[in-house]
Amino acid sequence: MTTDKIIPSVSFTTAQTGASKKANEYGMRVMQERAYARRGEQYLLIKSPPASGKSRALMFIALDKLANQGCKQAIIVVPEKSIGGSFAPEPLTAHGFWADWHVEPQWNLCNAPGADDPKVARSKVKAVAQFLASDDKVLVTTHATFRFAVDELGVAAFDDRLIAVDEFHHVSANPDNRLGGQLAQFIARDKVHLVAMTGSYFRGDAVAVLTPEDEAKFDTVTYTYYEQLNGYDYLKSLDIGYFFYSGAYLDAIEKVLDPAKKTIVHIPSVNSRESTKRKIEEVNEIMNYLGDWRGADPVTGFHLIALPDGRTIKVADLVDDDPAKRDRVSTALKDPAQKNNRDHVDIIIALGMAKEGFDWIWCEHALTVGYRSSLTEIIQIIGRATRDAPGKERAAFTNLIAEPDASEAAVVDAINDTLKAIAASLLMEQVLAPRFNFTPKDMGPLPDFEYGEGGYKDGQTNVGFREETGEFHFEIKGLVQPKSPEASRICKEDLNEVITAFVQDKVALERGLFDEETVPEELTQVRMGKIVRDRYPELSEADQEAVRQHAVAALNLTQQAKVVLNTYREEHEGEASLNTALIEGVRRYALEVKELDIDLIDRINPFEAAYAILAKSMNEAVLKQVHTAISAKKLAISPEEALDLTAAASKFKRERGRLPEITSSDPWEQRMAAGVAALVRYRAQAKNG
Repeated sequence: MTTDKIIPSVSFTTAQTGASKKANEYGMRVMQERAYARRGEQYLLIKSPPASGKSRALMFIALDKLANQGCKQAIIVVPEKSIGGSFAPEPLTAHGFWADWHVEPQWNLCNAPGADDPKVARSKVKAVAQFLASDDKVLVTTHATFRFAVDELGVAAFDDRLIAVDEFHHVSANPDNRLGGQLAQFIARDKVHLVAMTGSYFRGDAVAVLTPEDEAKFDTVTYTYYEQLNGYDYLKSLDIGYFFYSGAYLDAIEKVLDPAKKTIVHIPSVNSRESTKRKIEEVNEIMNYLGDWRGADPVTGFHLIALPDGRTIKVADLVDDDPAKRDRVSTALKDPAQKNNRDHVDIIIALGMAKEGFDWIWCEHALTVGYRSSLTEIIQIIGRATRDAPGKERAAFTNLIAEPDASEAAVVDAINDTLKAIAASLLMEQVLAPRFNFTPKDMGPLPDFEYGEGGYKDGQTNVGFREETGEFHFEIKGLVQPKSPEASRICKEDLNEVITAFVQDKVALERGLFDEETVPEELTQVRMGKIVRDRYPELSEADQEAVRQHAVAALNLTQQAKVVLNTYREEHEGEASLNTALIEGVRRYALEVKELDIDLIDRINPFEAAYAILAKSMNEAVLKQVHTAISAKKLAISPEEALDLTAAASKFKRERGRLPEITSSDPWEQRMAAGVAALVRYRAQAKNG
């Protein structure tokens, strides 16, 4: 078992400025004020992390649209009924705003019994129709009920109304996604206002949330994790890591489940390798590990567990198949009177619940066994631990993953889970990282950026930082700038979506992590280039290259900052004042490199830092086994890769006046030459039948 080697893949240290929780004269926090400033937009997309106040921001915006922008009614759409409580009535005037948020009890359809049941959701369509015909102003309902209502009542029935979609990442541009298709119809008709809100504007299946044409119509408000966490009062640090174990997870979990920490444990899906297929027994074993069962509280349904040290803790079981018991526990967890009571519950054990929208500010540790169905789900689970609360200084997310056994099938499954876990870790690093602004060399400083003690000096390391928002400005030699408005928007707002698709690319992950013969440019130029072309086919070739370069630069700067930071941490082990924030690593990397060049950035393997963490956390023999399994399935250059490599060779020829040579000492030049030769062979084979 290797779980005793706890090496976080991500460490974020906050400045504790308190800025993210300060309110203006209207009772609006920073993010809410930023969103309210865009309240006049017909289509508004709010990208903001959990606990940043998106629900309250929507209240402010909706009230203005109802009073001043001609919207007849506001319809709030949430993925599950538990989130509907976030839009309960609020006395906003008590905090300085000019109106209160009010929802008539009968129009919060999330409070109806069984609201998450598809049959019940369909039955609520009549209530939606009654609301549309009424003089009342606000309806709160689930995604499911809204979908049924649009199907039965038609898009036109919602004209001149505000539709606000919470947890917008559930929407997809995939034709099979009904909600996504309906929103496309609303946008095409252009007679409603839309506000979309999400803490993770990307999906685990790498499908775009909106089509580029529809997304271009939205005005975007972005509030980053950096701004949110850095502006907390209490939370000092967040650690994220994937850790491997052998044997049964119920033995391994003892190494990482600390009963002294407020914890949400997500046990594995019954269909996963980690599951024993007996979820009820798994919950019982976890509680038996913790201590002696002393019964259940008759009001809350929480289990009372006596610990060896004499304390008694309360454990909430959300796995129990008995609906009455589970509903009692769920209701107790959502009790608003207990929101600020740290002693209300100590550990929550769940399977499919307690994820997005679940608000338990005291959670210090999100412990998840086995890989979940998507990167988005992992990000949402991590968000359960990132709330700020008095006395809560540290938070952590731990993903326990089974090491492979000797059978070939298990090796393949374990490799897939490992790759997915690394992808989630890489994505979270990017989400937590500062925002990057890239310009070509010698374009000059950007407004409101600090450039060090000497200020901006032409010809030197021109790296600027904006403390308030956590943004960096880097000048990069040879950087291609976007030309079209859409490419500029992507480079400014959507680089994480591009990186999400890249880190989920199985070929890139396998080669980048385990194939020592892979040339970095195969990943940064060929694989990333293909992802950008496939994702944005409407962009010009020059704009596609600009997006590719910006995405690679953002990913590699974050990864290289982590390498520098980990090296510093190892060299200065034991320093009490050591700051492990990624932002410090970015600063240190900038000082080391002196001058950034896009060719230099393209020559960095984006996964080398992730492999260093993996090598320290996985058993050496097992890691070797994974290497062997990857090498065994390594294929020759495919026709698709040959085309991509030939395109790279053509660019090489334009720049240098000659084709790449197979005898070159440069591995990337060798690989391009091999790609050209492979394409010649494929075309010859096709010609000869």
